[in-house]
Parts: sequence; structure tokens; C-alpha cells
Amino acid sequence: MALRDLLLRIADIYVPSGSASGDRADVALLRGIKERRDLPLPERCVAEGFGGMGNMAVVPWIGVFDSGINTNPQQGLYLAYLFDRERTSVTLSLQQGVTAIVESAGYGKGAKLHAFLAARGASYRPALPSEMARAWQDVVHLDVPTRHWRPRAYEKANIAAKRYELAHLPPEEQLADDLREAVQLLNYAAVLDRYFADFEMPAAGELDLSYPAPLVGLGSRGESASEVAGDPLSGFKEGNSSDYYTDVPGGRQRRGRLHEKLVKEFAEHAAACGYSPVNLNVDKRDLVLRRRSLHGQEWLVEAKTVPEGKTYLAVRQAVAQLLEYRHFYYRERAEPDPHLVALFSASIGHYAAYLETLGITAIWPSEQHPGAWDGTSLTEAWELVQPTS
Repeated sequence: MALRDLLLRIADIYVPSGSASGDRADVALLRGIKERRDLPLPERCVAEGFGGMGNMAVVPWIGVFDSGINTNPQQGLYLAYLFDRERTSVTLSLQQGVTAIVESAGYGKGAKLHAFLAARGASYRPALPSEMARAWQDVVHLDVPTRHWRPRAYEKANIAAKRYELAHLPPEEQLADDLREAVQLLNYAAVLDRYFADFEMPAAGELDLSYPAPLVGLGSRGESASEVAGDPLSGFKEGNSSDYYTDVPGGRQRRGRLHEKLVKEFAEHAAACGYSPVNLNVDKRDLVLRRRSLHGQEWLVEAKTVPEGKTYLAVRQAVAQLLEYRHFYYRERAEPDPHLVALFSASIGHYAAYLETLGITAIWPSEQHPGAWDGTSLTEAWELVQPTS
């Protein structure tokens, strides 16, 4: 049975009531999907059918998992063929797992959960190739009552989707091509997901804020540009010292006093070295450095606190954000490429040489000389660290 025949057969025989007994034809059909070898699954992919455990689910669905990314529909990213309640359509959707969020973050099963899933889903979309993503902009609409929280969550957990009317289901070849393309989208999104897999999600009720940008042309205290021209810190505002969450590519990141302290101390150091550090009117960027003698040239700084035993994670996060910000804030705006600076709260050891191969320089507080800074070779040329004798 080909994929097209399977989708039509499920729509035809599925009954969303009663117990999910294995001797039912619809249940047996769904449970047998994981043993099938006649489906056009790309390499590394496996499929599994779902129709309820104790009782039948209001909507059946088929999960498609890339074994190199994730095989658990309760968390992470995966693909799903989601049937609507009347089984007149099926939607192939790039999904976020919802169960782990419900169980761990206290969002409940309603509006707060939906808002979180929609916001996080939107953060994945810039990672998808624009030409491909344009063909995957359908919404997931399953037409289920509000009491059925799980399929309602599937609607909001969608990242990219293509909807098919079952009365006009495409031929097998087109369905197979679409599935291959969906797996490519899954892999693009998973790259971003891997960088931020260890980020904490804010529990319901935790502080979640951002700093509003002041009016363009005003300094940190509201002065005009001419009034603050002699103040190298006029474009810098010290962050809140309390823990908070901020939107980042792929999710949300806990930030707090260590992160803000690191940025503040480095901004003061950069000012003493002749730079103008700026974090006002630069959107999500941690810090931008400018020098009057080099008009139009900027140093893009991404700050990371280094978790104990997880240096690799801080490095991955810095790389991901620096490259993304360079693309969206500079290249898409036809601005000159910035110098890329990864600012860390501690030495990153052998990862420093790795960053240099990517054109990223690294800097961190010196362990031997309190108040001083160490870094990779370019930081000396930029006079941000003292030359080694």
C-alpha cells in the first residue's frame, strides 16, 4: 500500500470513538505503520501511527521521525500527517513536541501554552530556506472542540505545513517529493534546535521582559546626540541585574546578573580602549562597538556565560547568534560586514582556535590578572587586550 492509499484508507475507516483495541481495523492499521516497508520514507526516517491509547483519539495522525534528530513526539521536532476531525483533509506539518512543555513548564493546556508554541514556532522559521518555506505556509486547522487540548496544541505547534484535501489528494510521486522536502525543512530547523537544546523555558509566571529602545537620536539619559558626543558610554545602558528571559533564535534563554555584569564590564573596558559601546537601538544584539576613526565599521559582540562543564554549549550559542545577526542586521541591509566578537565569562580553552577558523575572535576576563582581559590574536590588533610579552 502506497502512502497515498494509506492516507485515504485511514480517512475512510477511522472511527473516533470507543476503546483503542488492537482488534479494530483502524487501530491495527495505524499501529502497523511502524512495520511497513512500502512507504516512501527518506533515509534515516521512520513512521508511526497514532490513534489513542485507552480511548480513541478525536483525530488520527502519522508521525515521521528522522532518527538522527528525534524519535519522541512528546518533545523536540518531528513531522506529522494530521487529519482533521471530519477526515476531509490531512496536513503534513513540521511540529514541536508539546507534552514535555506541558509537564515541565507549567503553561497549562490553553492560551498560555498556545502563545508559547506560536512564539517559539515563529523563531524557527528564519532558519528555513525562504524559497522552500514559501510553499509550506498552510495553517494546521483540525476543527476540534476546545476540550480536546492536544490537537488544539498541534495547531499552534506548527512551524511549516502543507495541507491536502483528501478528495483531491496528489499522486504518490508528489506526496513522496513533498515528504522529502519536509524532511529537509526538519533538518534545517533541527540545526537551530541543537544550538539551543539546553536553554531553559520560563515557567508560567516567571519574569519575562525586554528593554524598550529610546527614541532615535537620544542618549541613555535623553540628551541629544551633540550633548553626549564626548561620552563614550552614551549609547550604552546597563541591564537589569535580576534574572529574566529573552527571545533568541530557536527559543528563549535565561539571562541574569552574570550576563549583564559581563556585558557592563566589557563595555566599560572597550570604552577605555577608545571604542563607543552601544546597546541602545540595536534590537536583540548584546553589544555593538564603534570607533570614530573607522566610520561604518562595527564590532558585533555576543556575550555568553560559560556553564561549568559546558563550554561547548556557550561556544555553539555564540556562533549561531553571531552568524545569524550578521546575516539579518548587516548583509540583508547591504551594510558592511561587522567584525565578530564572542565575549565569554571564562576561558574557552581550545575552542578559541576553532572560533578563529570561522572568523570570530574571542575575549574573556583574565584569570591571572584581575581587571584585565585575554583573547585571541585579533583582540591584540584591535587593542582590546594587552600584547603578550
